Amino acid sequence: MFKKRVLRLNLWFRVLSRTERAIVDLTLKCVERIRSPVLETMVNNITNKVLKALEYGFISKAEEIGQEIAKQMCRIAQKWGNSQAFEWKLDVNFVRFLGVITLNQ
Repeated sequence: MFKKRVLRLNLWFRVLSRTERAIVDLTLKCVERIRSPVLETMVNNITNKVLKALEYGFISKAEEIGQEIAKQMCRIAQKWGNSQAFEWKLDVNFVRFLGVITLNQ
């Protein structure tokens, strides 16, 4: 399931090195339960690497979309007389919030 998802998201070749891909492939084919602490550490590191790539991709996309929405909201609020609305587009948490809401719709 891990490999299918990573392949579907185009992270298999983009994020993982040839060695890391081989480790995952061999582990999936040859091992039902990982007993070696060294192999467990390696697989955990590879999994964390993919998770960080997923997180970064989602957050950057949310920020990109949220920034556009925040700019529009600032313009509208300033037209309505809110003099501090220009600060909204500078608030990273607000921008991410708008982006995440939009992506989850």
